[in-house]
Amino acid sequence: MKVTDSEVPVHYAEYGSGTPVLALHGAGVDHREIAAAVEPMFSGLSGFRRLYPDLPGMGRTPAPETVNSNDDVVDVLFGLIDDTIGDKPFLVIGHSYGGYLARAIAGRRPGQAIGLALICPVGAHTGKVPGHQVLVSSAAPAGALDPDVEASYSDYFVVQTADTLRRFQADVAPAAALVDERALTRIFSHWELRSVSEAAKVYPHPVLVLAGRQDATAGYADTWELIEGYPRATYAVLDRAGHALMHEQPILVQTLLAEWLARVREHSTVME
Repeated sequence: MKVTDSEVPVHYAEYGSGTPVLALHGAGVDHREIAAAVEPMFSGLSGFRRLYPDLPGMGRTPAPETVNSNDDVVDVLFGLIDDTIGDKPFLVIGHSYGGYLARAIAGRRPGQAIGLALICPVGAHTGKVPGHQVLVSSAAPAGALDPDVEASYSDYFVVQTADTLRRFQADVAPAAALVDERALTRIFSHWELRSVSEAAKVYPHPVLVLAGRQDATAGYADTWELIEGYPRATYAVLDRAGHALMHEQPILVQTLLAEWLARVREHSTVME
């Protein structure tokens, strides 16, 4: 599906019905990665309408010259929200770069965004991160993949097995050819987002923050510092997981997300 806001036709996939859940993918991929990671959880749940957009410059969503910063990307996402969700309450999930955008959305609309889940979120600045360390290596032998694909997989995963390779080939690698690198360079050159107002800095709704102990991109120390602004947050650092935590620890991720959804439902009922 597509909706057009500010001359940007946003492509998105949609599943289910009920409370909207906006799920935002990371940089260099498209909606298929986060959809593949979280959709299995919803097979046993009802009452949630899932929206998976391709972010500008990735997948099938273009990034025209009018999109020059991450603030512009957030504005495009607010246009998508207004067109597809309206003024109804919704939840937002973000992985990596998508987590950075998700925090901005929840921070600017805390009255509407009633739940926030962050998976390996990056921030305004990169802090201390561990070096890349492969913990498990039992995937395809060297030379079995295209060199560029093999390098991308090796740099992303710390658990390199037949299963994570399958996930990478199905849900991550196909998006690489759809990335508008020039547009992302332009957008990311204005990376830091506008700050939210003082009143919106303490987010009152249930939050989940997941970090990979071996995440060499976002780390885990900086994510812990987010907790002060989220008094209803669960924070978990998962071993045997890097920045590809969604693929390396899928059962734990889905279990913790399901618990977060239950907390959101409970909290929203109490607020009614």
